[in-house]
Amino acid sequence: MALYWCTECMPLAVTGLLPVILFPMMGIMESSEVCNQYMKDSNMLFVGGLLVAIAVEYWNLHKRIALRVLLLVGVRPALLMMGFMGTTAFLSMWISNTASTAMMLPIANAVLKQLCDSEAQAEEREMDLMAIRGAWTGTGIPKDQENQAFEMGDKEKSITIEPEPEVEESLEARERRLKREAKYLNLDKGMSLSVCYAASIGGTATLTGTTPNLILKGQVDELFPGNEDIINFASWFGFSFPNMVLMLIISWLWLQFMYLGCNMKKSFGCGMNKDGDKEAYGVIKNEYKKLGSMRFAEGCVLVLFVLLVLLWFTREPGFMPGWATVLFNKDRPYVTDGTVAILMSTLFFMIPSQLPRCGGYSEDGMCPLKAPPTLLNWDVVQQKMPWNILLLLGGGFALARGSEVSGLSQWLGESLAPLQSIPPFAISFLLCLLTATFTECSSNVATTTLFLPILASMAVAIKLHPLYVMLPCTICASLAFMLPVATPPNAIAFSYGNLKVMDMAKAGFVLNIVGVITINIALNTWGAAMFNLNTFPDWANVTIIP
Repeated sequence: MALYWCTECMPLAVTGLLPVILFPMMGIMESSEVCNQYMKDSNMLFVGGLLVAIAVEYWNLHKRIALRVLLLVGVRPALLMMGFMGTTAFLSMWISNTASTAMMLPIANAVLKQLCDSEAQAEEREMDLMAIRGAWTGTGIPKDQENQAFEMGDKEKSITIEPEPEVEESLEARERRLKREAKYLNLDKGMSLSVCYAASIGGTATLTGTTPNLILKGQVDELFPGNEDIINFASWFGFSFPNMVLMLIISWLWLQFMYLGCNMKKSFGCGMNKDGDKEAYGVIKNEYKKLGSMRFAEGCVLVLFVLLVLLWFTREPGFMPGWATVLFNKDRPYVTDGTVAILMSTLFFMIPSQLPRCGGYSEDGMCPLKAPPTLLNWDVVQQKMPWNILLLLGGGFALARGSEVSGLSQWLGESLAPLQSIPPFAISFLLCLLTATFTECSSNVATTTLFLPILASMAVAIKLHPLYVMLPCTICASLAFMLPVATPPNAIAFSYGNLKVMDMAKAGFVLNIVGVITINIALNTWGAAMFNLNTFPDWANVTIIP
């Protein structure tokens, strides 16, 4: 399965179904037990989160949020890049990284094109003005008459420009044009990379932001049943969100240095052409106006989205009893994050997308009024839901369970026992580097599915907290910045044609190293305090007997 996932010789989801065939035939697990692994609580959390994301995309709420943020930020180069990165990262926390990248890149290209065209027009006007002034000055007209003639547009008094100045001006114009095109090509590369990198970074901030995060939760719940819900939406957000912000800031500074230079005056737009700024700002404003005023359906989706996030945070915040503990989970964990996600997502199929109207007939009085459509319908969900990921998740859970039942996990753990002599921070750092390298050549889902059971076995064998190695490696699986094929956001950015593989490799190599360092800093500071990573927990001392 590892070989098939890495080479993708078969679809990933089909490979995920192999345990259903092979485990019963090899006498490892009964078929009913294998099939149970394909519909876990983590799968329900995945489905519920995706249904909310589909509703947000279907009603264009994500585009309204993105354009509103860009209108607040403005179009100065450094601030524009910051605005695009922050907006993309925020959207990727809730919707797919691919969707947020595909939406933001065309907006970025349109704004940059308008900035370039505006600057070109300003330079042409400046060159025309210089030519007219040069011609008038050559006639010996007094300065006051020259200004008066210029203001009145009296071009009849100007004499024809000599051929030689014309050649000099055309050469100067050509140099300006080439310099301007090179500048905006550089800026376009930086903006494209900033959007696709921000999408990958933003997905690490929430439990439902990207699939590897849910794989970690599912694997921890499967391998360590008594873990007391250590990974939930609130605990994941508390650890990952500060790390995401730190990585986003460092990425912005690095791309700023690579593609905008160290001249902060130019980067933040001091002294730039104000007319060009207004015209580029107008592009964003026109896009926002096309959306019209917020509709009833958008307001409903926004309210349900905010309510879902609040329920996730307050279900089991950690520092105090949550509403689920008080109302339902008094002796057993009946209600989980998956329960909340499914509850809120079902409301999209019940709430109408328009305010119900009074009266039984239409405006012309000819036919009875029909009930307005709901916020979501199943046809839309069928088209947009990535059902293959559910089978892939289930295949990973089945593989982990089979490894335990067969004794493979225990054997792997014992074979890795000599690592106990290495300091834990060194183990974590090396494994993060290995994961970040491996995920450049394979999907992050396949990487986490393969690595996490092995890492869990190793941690139990050397009496190390399982999350000390599983948590950073899961986040590192999303840090694939070097190659266009590493992630869908990278591929989308590369498809626009301005980027070369070397551009992405140079920028991404540094960010990969920076990402590994920041994750390990987070792990050994607030992560150690949040999850008590310095001690080996009782719930991790689990041995599966075949």
